[in-house]
Amino acid sequence: MKKLLSILSVVVLLSCGANEKTSEHNQSNTATHAILEKNIKENLEYLTSDELEGRSTGSKGIEKAAVFLEEYFKKNSIKPYFETYRDSFNIKEQDIMGYNIIGYVEGNDPKLKNEFVILGAHYDHIGYGKKINGDSIANGANDDASGTVAILEWANHFNTSKTNKRSILFTLFSAEEIGLKGSSHLAERLKAENLNLYTMINLEMVGVPRAKENIMAYITGYEKSNMAKKLNTYAEKEIIGFLPKAEEFRLFMRSDNYPFYKLFNTPAHAISTFDFTNFEYYHHVDDEADKMDFKHLTNFINAMTPALEGMVNAPTQEIKLNHE
Repeated sequence: MKKLLSILSVVVLLSCGANEKTSEHNQSNTATHAILEKNIKENLEYLTSDELEGRSTGSKGIEKAAVFLEEYFKKNSIKPYFETYRDSFNIKEQDIMGYNIIGYVEGNDPKLKNEFVILGAHYDHIGYGKKINGDSIANGANDDASGTVAILEWANHFNTSKTNKRSILFTLFSAEEIGLKGSSHLAERLKAENLNLYTMINLEMVGVPRAKENIMAYITGYEKSNMAKKLNTYAEKEIIGFLPKAEEFRLFMRSDNYPFYKLFNTPAHAISTFDFTNFEYYHHVDDEADKMDFKHLTNFINAMTPALEGMVNAPTQEIKLNHE
């Protein structure tokens, strides 16, 4: 009897050890990057600091921003898509160089990894604006450091979790403010390389909340595809809606999603929480970090995460252009 109990004890111990190892293995496989308000605030405050001089394309300030973004990707082991993180282009009419910064997380599905999703935002701004109370630096917190830090968080999240079946490019564009130069260059480059692009989402001004009675965010070009509806389905709640003013002001064509839509003929939209009633500092020197609602920004990023996971992991291409 004692011998039998001894054998059973060994079996139980071995079983417990195996279970612990299995548990550890499962935990490592399902580890995710925690999207925390303090990290978002810290990154946005640097990008909007006076040291960066408003991040106008070609300036010393935007070069500092580019280095910061590269270091973020490198520190968090996010790979470059090209040979380096920089996608360089020349703006001949102004004789300046611009740099898109691009991180890459490969998909884990043998077939679906050949399909790509692009998540992007522009990290440039206008540099200097009309001086108010001695301040002439247009720091561009909402426009579009808010979108930039969201992309950084998602890059870290997907690179940590390793759950994405499709491959993802995390694209931070320069020269948006002078005519979508950066996104146009990258779209042309990727098209020439025959990138198999499934969808593209561009974040534009997401640092302030809408009124409580409104949906959290809206999508430009709402009627052009079923993206909004599918994102809401994946998120299991309504987080993306329609804004009539977006159509009135033709916002779909005025941000970095448009070159991808035009060249790839695939769903490519911008998502924003700025609705013309909740932020008065567009291209203004008071578009500062202290005007951002970091709780809202953190909630928005977290709410969008399962929507993005649904999009990159759907077994088929469920998001489609509507026939016009």
